[in-house]
Amino acid sequence: MGSFQGTNRQPVGVSGFIRKVKTASGATAVQIVEKRSGVRRIVEHVGSAHDEVELAVLVQVVQARLHAGQQVLDLGLEVASGPGAPADAAVAGQAVVTGTASQVLWQVLTDACVRLGFDVLGDEAFAAMVLARCVEPASKLATIDILRELGVREYDNPIWPHCDAWVLG
Repeated sequence: MGSFQGTNRQPVGVSGFIRKVKTASGATAVQIVEKRSGVRRIVEHVGSAHDEVELAVLVQVVQARLHAGQQVLDLGLEVASGPGAPADAAVAGQAVVTGTASQVLWQVLTDACVRLGFDVLGDEAFAAMVLARCVEPASKLATIDILRELGVREYDNPIWPHCDAWVLG
């Protein structure tokens, strides 16, 4: 956790994440939370928002606190600006992530399956489901999202319709 300055005990450089929770009054509470040994602890209650604009402001405040003192890495990239620039063009000094993939992780997992002889099944969709559940144990339906997050190509047939046959067959 970050260090404290002054007498009001406000955290500086907190390592944590943003938590948004609906309150009994219908507002959305915005909190900085940390998780240690599986236990969530509220570090700071930042405020409560009653509409989307207030929520956006509070989230921006939390992000500033979470990233306090963090410098921007200048990659020397030209930034598109002006009337012809795309709406999602990068702000000066910031990168835009257009996609991610865990290619090395996926290659290691698929190579291990081949070495163990599991490729003889000949069912790539089933293998993808099993490997995704090795990365993150989840339901059959959630496995599709895990595969997307890993950047694994989508199969012609969705995986989940086959799951019952695999489990029951």
